[in-house]
Amino acid sequence: MDSKAKALGHPIHQVLIVFPLGLLVTAVIFDIIHLFTGGRDFSLAAAYVMAAGLIGGVIAGIFGLVDWLAIPAGSRAKRIGALHGLGNVVVLLLFLGSWLLRANSVDWVPGALALVLSFAGVVLGGVTGWLGGELVDRLGVGVHEGANVDAPSSLSHRRAA
Repeated sequence: MDSKAKALGHPIHQVLIVFPLGLLVTAVIFDIIHLFTGGRDFSLAAAYVMAAGLIGGVIAGIFGLVDWLAIPAGSRAKRIGALHGLGNVVVLLLFLGSWLLRANSVDWVPGALALVLSFAGVVLGGVTGWLGGELVDRLGVGVHEGANVDAPSSLSHRRAA
């Protein structure tokens, strides 16, 4: 099944998801460094990259929804895609809750609940990332219908042999 939202021959959702995923994981890494060092700069950095990850997640999700709407109803891919998408909404809500709790603290230093929410967000993000991989790698969602090991460039207008 070919992606419905593409840029330069590649699915936009699959290109964009690396940014929020990387940013949100980086926020948790900064939190861990803050816990070990007590450095307040790391908690501020975590808040900034978390905000960027939340914005990126919403943008990536819009393009994911466009692709999900095109998946045939009643298919396994539609069910997996729904779990993937709804799970990622929960991931974003967990990180949003963590960010809001930080915003109300001195120097953006996270309390225990803010840390629990972001750590839970990363764990759930791993599960939803696996589901996204299942959609692409196993079920072929977002993969060009002419894909094969000798397919021409996605910038080419030639059909695969």
